[in-house]
Amino acid sequence: MSNSEQEGFSAAEKAAMKERAAEVRTSKKRMTKAEKAEQARKEVEEKIASFEGNDKVLAEKLHRIITDTAPELEPKTWYGMPAYALDGKILCFMQDAKKFGTRYLTFGFNDVAQLDEGTLWPTSFAITALDEQLEEKLAELVAKAVSR
Repeated sequence: MSNSEQEGFSAAEKAAMKERAAEVRTSKKRMTKAEKAEQARKEVEEKIASFEGNDKVLAEKLHRIITDTAPELEPKTWYGMPAYALDGKILCFMQDAKKFGTRYLTFGFNDVAQLDEGTLWPTSFAITALDEQLEEKLAELVAKAVSR
């Protein structure tokens, strides 16, 4: 094990935990349900706007796909990432490449999505481009996850 592995969480992981703590504090503020939903939606849109280059374009498309396919999902940030909740539980999320130093934007589903297919199934996808066919596939996955 290298020294860096023994030191604990990376700077990106620590930043994500701080963002999550701020999200929890914000959710406890006294606001109406509609005010909280509007604030959460704005925070997701601001987070997507902060993405760079191709990740920003892809995240904007994903946001449109998700909100068009499943308007019942609640946009909210989760560990500083754009996410979408069903009945208060995070169903799916986006992670820009820059956040954790990866090569691609990631779109993932949490276990609440129940996209089970036998004993092995994908829970996240690396995305570098979206065409009409892939947009339809992602919309189908979101719809399937919401309908469970």
